[in-house]
Amino acid sequence: MKLDTLAVHAAKTIDAATGAVATPLVLSTTFERAEDGSYPQGHFYGRCGNPNREQLEQALAALEGAAGACAFSSGLQAVLAVFMTLRPGDHVLVGDDCYWGTRKQLRTLLAPLGILHHVVDTTDIAAVAAAFTPTTRLVWTESPSNPQLRLCDIAALARLTHAHGAQLAVDNTFATPVLQRPLTLGADLVMHSTTKYVGGHSDVTGGLVAVREPGALLEAVRAFQVDGGGVPSPFDCWLLRRSLMSLPLRVRAQSATALQVATMLSHHRAVEQVFYPGLSSHPQHALARQQMSAFGGMLSFTVPGGASAALAVAAGVRLFTRATSLGGVESLIEHRASVEGPESLTPAGLLRVSIGLEDVEDLIDDLQAALATP
Repeated sequence: MKLDTLAVHAAKTIDAATGAVATPLVLSTTFERAEDGSYPQGHFYGRCGNPNREQLEQALAALEGAAGACAFSSGLQAVLAVFMTLRPGDHVLVGDDCYWGTRKQLRTLLAPLGILHHVVDTTDIAAVAAAFTPTTRLVWTESPSNPQLRLCDIAALARLTHAHGAQLAVDNTFATPVLQRPLTLGADLVMHSTTKYVGGHSDVTGGLVAVREPGALLEAVRAFQVDGGGVPSPFDCWLLRRSLMSLPLRVRAQSATALQVATMLSHHRAVEQVFYPGLSSHPQHALARQQMSAFGGMLSFTVPGGASAALAVAAGVRLFTRATSLGGVESLIEHRASVEGPESLTPAGLLRVSIGLEDVEDLIDDLQAALATP
């Protein structure tokens, strides 16, 4: 089946008990055993499994082309699940323009456990090759990255990583499987903050890890899911699976609007630089065309004058909402450096924009008015 069809039908069945077409919500935390002590329905306790979680995991695994997937209570819990497959003495290479919370986990949670890391520009294959050590076990990257929308050559990075006996994990939150499937390009793991595009309505928090091959890596992620206990509720899984059905349509519409908004900003005299892989001026535009089917609903831009000027632009919007997060139906704008704190690597004058489903002309008018505010 094509991706749009999978988004609707993967792991979706008619309810045998009632004939319901819409998936029932199963809130039970425990499940009946048979007389012989077995669990004929395949579930026995909520932390270890639930029909709604199982359906969500199977559907996203199908969309990503994965052997299996594990859902978590947040994106950062999903990130931690990948890192917890490592052991003391292991080494991680992590992209220098990835989500600040990922780098913080490596500094504050993993380093005390003896898992070390090195920050590297994962868009530069030579730099990554030079950064490998005999103990490097994992390369973590984002493509497009958060918040500067940089891309790495996933296939080339996978070949290099595997040549060193390591595994490649790609945060695919910005692209979603609608625009990019890293596992088919050679990555070993894909992570999503399902809070974002998968949820799509800014009303549910979650994360997911999909693994390309069956075996020890998938089992290690699943073991952390069950033993760590950071699982999503049945209702959260139900909401995410419901939203998944409209994911392709939403993401393509947001991508089309984002390209028009980015084009306008790239010609605006009050804008210093626009970060969007769909622009021909983007240094990795050719790579984006090669490994993505469209360019996504996220963009960033900088204005001269640093943080104060950027905050003034954000204060001037009327239609965009000044808020953290992304991927929802409403458009958001945010000054990233002030969110990330003193260790932020984000330019002080950068504003990150998440394009929603509003009319493109209304969004452009709102940004132009904010940029014109003295």
